[in-house]
Amino acid sequence: MGIKHYFSSNEAKRALFIFDLIAPFYHLIDKGTHQTYQKMAGQLNTRIPLKGKSILDVGCGTGSWLAALSRFDLKKGVGVDFSKKMLAEAKKNHPALEFIQQNGENLSAFADDSFDVVTATFVLHGMQAGKRALLLEEMKRVAKKFVVIHDFHKGSSFAVWLLETLERSDYVRFKKHFKEEMESVFPAVEILPGDNGNALYIGIL
Repeated sequence: MGIKHYFSSNEAKRALFIFDLIAPFYHLIDKGTHQTYQKMAGQLNTRIPLKGKSILDVGCGTGSWLAALSRFDLKKGVGVDFSKKMLAEAKKNHPALEFIQQNGENLSAFADDSFDVVTATFVLHGMQAGKRALLLEEMKRVAKKFVVIHDFHKGSSFAVWLLETLERSDYVRFKKHFKEEMESVFPAVEILPGDNGNALYIGIL
């Protein structure tokens, strides 16, 4: 994909261009997020014991969040992403886990109620509200009990703001309105705040 896709009004093309572009260097970002992922995975395991659970990670990227969750002896861990280059990195780095190319808004590879927990980390803030709603509904469809969104919550650093501006994400509106968006989809919602302005948003079915 060419640089023209960065300026595209098509959100999907723009996102795919960005993530294909950064895939070879994403391990550097993964190093920076490793400690946070491990801590938040532990916090999630305290709230929802993950041992023996099946988990689907939507927008899995290079697989780091799913890998952090997998240390709790999952029954099954599957990651999906629309970027072939991200998935190539995920398969290389985490060969014990399963990774499939699939768009999160159409999880047609999976039947209703396929996974105990369906999760996504730092994915939904990059979408406009309408696409977030579609993704949440599809995650809800394939989840048996829990949909867990690990993403921004409160204040973040200037560096994060700058990066999200360059990505042309919906970061600012997301932080203001995502709790209400979750509550419009799920019967019950919990928020578990973490460090550095992130949180776990848990939709309970």
